[in-house]
Order: sequence, then C-alpha cells, then structure tokens
Amino acid sequence: SGTNRSGISRQHQNTKEENRMKLKQHLFSAGLVAASMAMGASTAFAACATDGLPATMEGPGGYPERALTMIVPYGPSGGSGQVAQAMAEAVTGLTGVNINRDHKPGGSGTVGMTAYMAAPADGYSVMEHIDDASSAHALDSSRPNPAQDLIPLVTSQITFSQIYIRTNEDRYTDWNSFVKWVKARGGKATIANVSKEGSMERVTMKFITDATGMEIQQISFDKGAPRYGALAGGQVDALFEQPGDVRKFLDAGTFKPILTILKEAPEAFADVPDLTDAGLDFEPLFRFRGFYVHKDAPADRVEWLQWAFQKAYCEQSYQDFNESKFMTLIESFRDTAGSQELITNTIAQYRDVYKEMGLEVK
Repeated sequence: SGTNRSGISRQHQNTKEENRMKLKQHLFSAGLVAASMAMGASTAFAACATDGLPATMEGPGGYPERALTMIVPYGPSGGSGQVAQAMAEAVTGLTGVNINRDHKPGGSGTVGMTAYMAAPADGYSVMEHIDDASSAHALDSSRPNPAQDLIPLVTSQITFSQIYIRTNEDRYTDWNSFVKWVKARGGKATIANVSKEGSMERVTMKFITDATGMEIQQISFDKGAPRYGALAGGQVDALFEQPGDVRKFLDAGTFKPILTILKEAPEAFADVPDLTDAGLDFEPLFRFRGFYVHKDAPADRVEWLQWAFQKAYCEQSYQDFNESKFMTLIESFRDTAGSQELITNTIAQYRDVYKEMGLEVK
C-alpha cells in the first residue's frame, strides 16, 4: 500500500536506508558506534562484553570490609531504581559484598548528586546516575562532570524512548489520531514526563511539538511509579518513557506505544511508527544509565570496583534483567573509557542543542 504504520503517505520510505546511515554516523559521534551495529537485534549477544575479565579479584588490603552504599538519585520504581537493584544484586552475587541502596530523588538527579559528592571518597559509596548528569553539566559547567569529577565504573544500559497511550483509549488509537486530537484540544492535552527542563525527555518533546505544531501540557513526575500511574489511572493523556521501564504495563496490555523515537524502529517494535514514518526529522537523544565512584577514591579500590561492576554486567541475572527490559536492542555496555567518551560527546551534543534552543549555556 502507499501508507505506512502511522497511516500517512509513504513519502519518507525511500529515506530509510539514508536515515539508518545517518544514525550510524550520529551514534559513532556520540560514542555509541557499537549500538549502531545492533539496532535491529532482538536477542542478547552470545559473547558478553566482560567475559575476558578474571573470574575473581581480591580487594586491596581486605577491602571491602563492610557493605557498600549505592546512592540512587531517583525513586525505586523507575528505570534507575530497577537497574540499581539488578546491578547491586549482580555485584553481590559475584563478590558476596552487600550493597545498600539509598534512594535520594529530587531535582531530576541533582539531590542525589549533591549528596554523593558530599559523601566520603573512600570507595565505600558508589552512585547510579543517568544522562541527566551529563545534560546538567552541559547547561551549567559548575555542575559535576560525570567523566571528570566521577569515575564511571560501567555504563550498563543505553536505550531509546517512546510515547505511550492506554491500550483501551478510544479518543485516539495511533500517532496520527493522537496528534489530531491534541491539536483540537487547544493546549489542554497532557503528557506525563520528568520535571527537568533541558533533560533528554523535555528536549525531545520540544523537538516533537515544534515539528508537529502540537501544544501539550507536560505534567511533571520525578518518580516512575506516579508517572506510570498517572497514565494508567487516566490523569494524563499520554506518557513519555523508555520501553524497559514500562515493560510490565506492555506485557499486561495496559499501555501501547504509538511512536518510537528512533529514525529506524527495531524489530521488537516493527509495528510502531518511528520518526521517519511520522515525518519527524531530528536526531534522537538516548537514555543511558551507569554506575560511578568519586574521582578521589583510592585508586586500588577503584580498580576493584571497576572489575566488580563490569564483571557483574555479564552475570546471568543482570543479562536476563537487561533482556527483559528491551536493553539488548542497542548494545548497552561501556567500560570506563567508553563511558567517558560517551559522556564527553553527550555533553557536547547537548550544548549544541541548548544553544540552538536559545538557552543560556554557562
């Protein structure tokens, strides 16, 4: 037929291969070249990234002699809470060292970051954080640079976003009818999102609303559970989120995606319109999550933590978790050097975006 998954003219179909090549170039420039080679994958990779690391490693001087603390700057139910639990369990399973998770949500990650930077840099505290830390530094260079003020132990998730509606929604059923309905509402339509201006989510929504001419109220939630509950309960009309974070709602048939924010949709979401299908021409921004230690932590303890977290990535429990969260559609692993490259390039990317948006970059 002459139409695509979103029901619009297939005028963009002949640009699919061109967009795939552009995406590969973009991913390379953002330090995500491995991701571009795995865009269509739907299963875990046979060989795991850290299979070559030693199976065991003794900590220096008896370290760690007590449990570690992991500061998580978001609530326990969202994507960060889920990955923090999965990684902590994998590290404990590998090493026998317990990790106590301390959730400090607020300010789109700034509350947790502030608390972590004030903690002793003794190697007994680590932090989970996401690309929000990179975008915060991009906008204000006085904020910690995750590639310099922290040492990335591992990046363990890289993923894309989607827009969701309730599966039983009858006011609109797909992307085209949603856009039409939102425009007819005259600015009264709502979408659940995070609160931080300049975040990946907010910037992406600006790209979308500018391109479509939609006016939509973004209802702010920094914790995952209230954000998902707002859509499930009908308090908002749509949700901006990553697929792994709402997997249980997808499996239950409660939510359905109506837009995949990639130039080329992966096989797992082949029936969902992507940016090309929707006629949206912008470079997608990615969500990434990882684990960090303070740059001033003792070097020998940092080395053990790097081994423990990178090796734990390949623990079966963590691999199963990532696959259950659609985290094998894009290659998610980055070691310390790869994470530093990813963060540095992401900061540069966001600075360019912010300048184009007319924001003051400090």
